[in-house]
Amino acid sequence: MCVVRLNAKVYYIVIHVLIHYAKGESAVMTLQQAIKKADKYEEMLNKAVDRTLNKVFGSTATSIIYTHLEDNYAIRKNEIARKLESFSQAMQEYLNSGAAVVEKEILENFYSGLGLFQRVELEGTRNNEFIERLRTLMPQ
Repeated sequence: MCVVRLNAKVYYIVIHVLIHYAKGESAVMTLQQAIKKADKYEEMLNKAVDRTLNKVFGSTATSIIYTHLEDNYAIRKNEIARKLESFSQAMQEYLNSGAAVVEKEILENFYSGLGLFQRVELEGTRNNEFIERLRTLMPQ
């Protein structure tokens, strides 16, 4: 059995192309559309993370967090959306219980950017709830 882990962007693109190709649409055109939507999603999520970190910690501490992410987890500022699992794990290791508060703020900021104004409640019992919530918002 071969198990392949796909990052969120690749996963979205593959699913999008398969669904639309099954409907008889051009695979090339569908792939181009999927990539554009996935890129927009990544850009919006990365901006939400940046706004949230700056709001919660200020610009100096945010720069320190980005340096820590890059040095210790190989996550650059513009790669967070592509490396959600690693980002979430890094935040949990770096901030301990404070990570849940930051993840909640990121979700609320991201929802707001999408025009969805809803209060976010994270149960905190599952480590991947933050990631699952973000993936459910991926464009279809």
